[in-house]
Amino acid sequence: MWFYNDKPYTPTEEELSKYVGFVYQITDLNNGRMYIGKKFFWATRKLPPLKGQKRKRTVKKQSDWQDYYGSNEELKLLVEKNGGKGYYREILRLCTTKGECSYYEAKFQFQEDVLLRQEYYNEFIGCKIHSKHLNGILK
Repeated sequence: MWFYNDKPYTPTEEELSKYVGFVYQITDLNNGRMYIGKKFFWATRKLPPLKGQKRKRTVKKQSDWQDYYGSNEELKLLVEKNGGKGYYREILRLCTTKGECSYYEAKFQFQEDVLLRQEYYNEFIGCKIHSKHLNGILK
């Protein structure tokens, strides 16, 4: 179960369609260590063209976000070994673009010094963000 503003997050399909993804923090309740990352709500796949057509088809479907526990290998192994019950999964920010997701993921990671503190599972920070990716949130 994901939490947003300290409440279980169970969006409707309509509400979910407003967002591309979210920035999250997962806390291991057994040892207090955390992980900050981003996850997209939607996954797109390219399918071969229909018979007689030339263009590939694009299919958009919901990703595995509800069952997601981060991309860190150590954390994934712990979840696989212990099950998902001992983890608090919190959405820090809902985002309307992929650029916004990338920006806020890096912002929260730098803000919390995730690479300099033992309390975090994060092992690297990777981002490439252009100001054009953030047009919707520029102040």
